[in-house]
Amino acid sequence: MIEMFDERIVETGRLPLFGFFVAFIVTFVLTRVNVRMIRANVRWFRNVTAGDVHIHHVVFGVVLMLAGGVASLAVPDGHVRLELAAAIVFGMGSALVLDEFALILHLSDVYWTEKGRASVDAVFVAIAVTGLLLLGVRPFGYDGLGLDPGGVALSRLYAASLVGNLALAVITLLKGKIWTGLIGLFVPALLVVGAVRVARPGSPWARWRYDAGSRRYQRAVRREKLYRRPLINGKIWVQEFIAGRHDLIPPELLQRRADTAERARRRLRGGRSPARARRRAAARAEPRAAPRADRRAAVRLERRADARVGRRSPGRRTGRRKAAWAERRAEARERRRALTRNRGVARERGKPASSRLRMRAASRRARRPVPDEDSPPPTHTHAAGGAARVGEERQEPSASP
Repeated sequence: MIEMFDERIVETGRLPLFGFFVAFIVTFVLTRVNVRMIRANVRWFRNVTAGDVHIHHVVFGVVLMLAGGVASLAVPDGHVRLELAAAIVFGMGSALVLDEFALILHLSDVYWTEKGRASVDAVFVAIAVTGLLLLGVRPFGYDGLGLDPGGVALSRLYAASLVGNLALAVITLLKGKIWTGLIGLFVPALLVVGAVRVARPGSPWARWRYDAGSRRYQRAVRREKLYRRPLINGKIWVQEFIAGRHDLIPPELLQRRADTAERARRRLRGGRSPARARRRAAARAEPRAAPRADRRAAVRLERRADARVGRRSPGRRTGRRKAAWAERRAEARERRRALTRNRGVARERGKPASSRLRMRAASRRARRPVPDEDSPPPTHTHAAGGAARVGEERQEPSASP
């Protein structure tokens, strides 16, 4: 094992890359263990704060990356140990930064939400690419062609293969196949497979070139459910086993729920303005007012039709009058019953119910004109006048000769 390590790592000059690789994996695992302990409220594991400010570990990662990068540039050639130390520092900083890649991408603390899975994906991609480089696999496949890309002028064959691989990689990434596109940079055969096969349903390539009801889109959906979904579920299981579950509610959704709860609390307290309440009441009454207006218009039309029919047929008109009188009598009975109930309630309370009615009757009697005692009633006056005129008519013939 030691001889193999010396032969493939030390003699080939990949010892700094190996130090970077090991430091990256160890730092990532320890960081995830630490944050999971903090989330579980385990003693001796606390967040780093400065007053009220929570300092994310991406800050320490940026500082370590800067220190390791500058140190690797400042180390003179031939000092392998110093280069190894600088690579280790750079690997530690890279792990801390990529562990919060989702925070940098979304500019929000989404570490334990569904969006926080982007950080774990970025870490896995970095580990895969570094592992391939450590195994001696070079990107774009130029090592397999036996060409020397470090010469003065690149050969035409190498340039054509480089452009072709880049084009296939872009097409594969646009089709939503991230892992195939990245690993295909080292294994060009995967780029050909990824570029030829159908795109994923939610990829930019599918949105641009596939119609919703086309056969290619339906085939992409079937393959997504049949092959892609089990692989994604397996990847999520591995991620949760290593990095923990990303099951918290996003901050924007929490804020939205808080705003909704606050509005509901204000409604219960009566904090709404009167104008706003009137507008909402009018908006609710509009759908009810329309059917009422329609019913009223229909009743008017029916009444007009009945009136026309009544003018033509006296019998129907008489029946309609009888019905109207019956309705009036029923209303009078209801009024009398209501008055009786009011009197009963007033008696129970100890107040006379008919006092107000008596006052109204007295005021009406006071307004009526009082006739004189000497003057006869109006009906008798008219009758006497008529009798006198008849007597005069009867006496006139006798006085005429």
